[in-house]
Amino acid sequence: MSVESEVSLDGKKLTIAIKGRFDFGSHQAFRDAYERFYKVPETYIVDLKETTYMDSSALGMLLLLRDHAGGEDAEVRVLNSNSDVRKILAISNFDKLFDIS
Repeated sequence: MSVESEVSLDGKKLTIAIKGRFDFGSHQAFRDAYERFYKVPETYIVDLKETTYMDSSALGMLLLLRDHAGGEDAEVRVLNSNSDVRKILAISNFDKLFDIS
């Protein structure tokens, strides 16, 4: 498991890429990926292209990110999830909270 983050040059977009399992073991690294920036980005991208597994603690981490980003008004996009991860997001109704593609 690894969590990598990259902020755009203008500081308006933060991309967080999760590789491997997205579970409780990722908690601190995931929080560090978005809390370490002084300026709050306008858009958060969570790239799950290389995510092989997601559990309920990962769903909770996504909710914490959403709260940190501004709650209902936040722009948090979840991209590139495989079919298994997408199914977990759909069952949890996260498509109503996040832009998932």
